[in-house]
Amino acid sequence: MTGHGIWKRAAAIKLLVLDVDGVLTDGCIAFDADGREQKVFHARDGYGMRALMHNGVEIAIISGRKSKPVETRMDELGIKHVFLGEKDKISKLNSLTETLGITFAEIAYVGDDAPDLDCMAVVGLAVAVNDAHQSVRKVAHLCTALPGGRGAVREVCDLIIDARQDAELNNNLDAG
Repeated sequence: MTGHGIWKRAAAIKLLVLDVDGVLTDGCIAFDADGREQKVFHARDGYGMRALMHNGVEIAIISGRKSKPVETRMDELGIKHVFLGEKDKISKLNSLTETLGITFAEIAYVGDDAPDLDCMAVVGLAVAVNDAHQSVRKVAHLCTALPGGRGAVREVCDLIIDARQDAELNNNLDAG
């Protein structure tokens, strides 16, 4: 899954930015009989996100759609940076760099379709979920083994955690 270049990029990550539909979900949009939106999130993705935050990496959600289920799930996970209904994702990404005092090289972005391309073009680690549109797969540094909504986000979280811990261990060995 990873080469040395990907590992190095992952070790530098301070912010993971996720799209929602097709990344945190399988991309299907369902409504109940009363017209309320329903979404299904994978528990492993949630666990990975919590573990990543525990390891000092911020998480942000940038989605083009507004969604109460997304608000509820992100609140449950403790995600502070949630931006829904964002048509201009790159502007929001720019503002996050300023707010958090980080560079694009310190951002990983996971996407699945055309609205994610601008953000993926500028970040340090661009990731496409396994079932992403081919245009997204072409620009990604990495494609996950798992599809969106089925553990792909957990894969990315684990990669970043492992790479950061490995880099920290190597820095400690070099210092000693």
